[in-house]
Amino acid sequence: MTTTIIGFPRIGEHRELKFATQKYFKHQITADELNATAATLRQQNWRAIQDAGIDQIPSGDFSFFDTTLDTAFLLNIVPQRYRELGLSPLDEYFALARGYQGAAGDVKALPMKKWFNTNYHYLVPEFDQDTNVQLVGNKLFDEFKEAQALGITTRPTLVGPYTLLRLARFVDGRRPADFVTSLTNAYREILGRLNDLGAQWVQIDEPALVYDQTDADRAIFTDLYQGILAGKGNLKVLLQTYFGDVRDSATTLYALDFDGIGLDLVEGATNLDVLREHPFPDDKTLFAGVINGKNIWKANYTDTLKVLGQATSNTTAPVVLTTSCSLLHVPYTLANETKLPEQEK
Repeated sequence: MTTTIIGFPRIGEHRELKFATQKYFKHQITADELNATAATLRQQNWRAIQDAGIDQIPSGDFSFFDTTLDTAFLLNIVPQRYRELGLSPLDEYFALARGYQGAAGDVKALPMKKWFNTNYHYLVPEFDQDTNVQLVGNKLFDEFKEAQALGITTRPTLVGPYTLLRLARFVDGRRPADFVTSLTNAYREILGRLNDLGAQWVQIDEPALVYDQTDADRAIFTDLYQGILAGKGNLKVLLQTYFGDVRDSATTLYALDFDGIGLDLVEGATNLDVLREHPFPDDKTLFAGVINGKNIWKANYTDTLKVLGQATSNTTAPVVLTTSCSLLHVPYTLANETKLPEQEK
């Protein structure tokens, strides 16, 4: 059995990311200096995960704001009012996230909503009549190559098209179905580029699958992924869920050509019932989310092994031990907590 995590805290041991972005907004450091800080944090994170003995290391989970915005930006889902400002790509990104008031114009930020049941927020993607979904960004690929230069082959991760559509705002009479074809083509291109770069796995996050699903929802999901997975080549695709269970979608996921499926077995404890009723396919890899990605306490081995045993009792599929969600939601380190009693540490 091998190990992985869904994502890693990006703030830095001493909140370096927070302070660097604040300085950039105040024009106290340059874009190059901000990006250098970000690169240093990513490298420290990958080394920390590697030093902990984790087998599969994610990339693409680092963000200046949130990964939903990153994925929208990667795919050219940027309303025209931000493009008209004529800003650099970095400042256009920050305009989406924070708004912009300056010589180039005056726009408000995209609205924020809570990221499922957490205290984090995401920027709501906006689809309108001018939205032209296509792969335009390089962040996902550049960060994979950064890790490659360190001798680390990471598993690139990004928010999936179904979750983008479920979380987005649609204006000008647009509907989710209007963008299925263009999203399918863009994600196929992403898989092709990652294949060419030597990636072995890609992680596509679809937490919106834990919502109640209708037949229409499942049809859109199936349409998206039948097309996307047809272009995966030698790349293995992990469909990652979290923050709940997939009782409404399990058989749909099993029927598609995913190489791995990640299930939350903490908040999504009902997934254990799902796995009893619908045994996990032997020809896919089960990414078993048994380590709580929100809890500050260490895992109880006895309890964790019991859950793992229940999850795998009806399958001979390969199993990867993972977290229930990204570790973004837990403290980076206890090293600087000087006032906590040792017993609590």
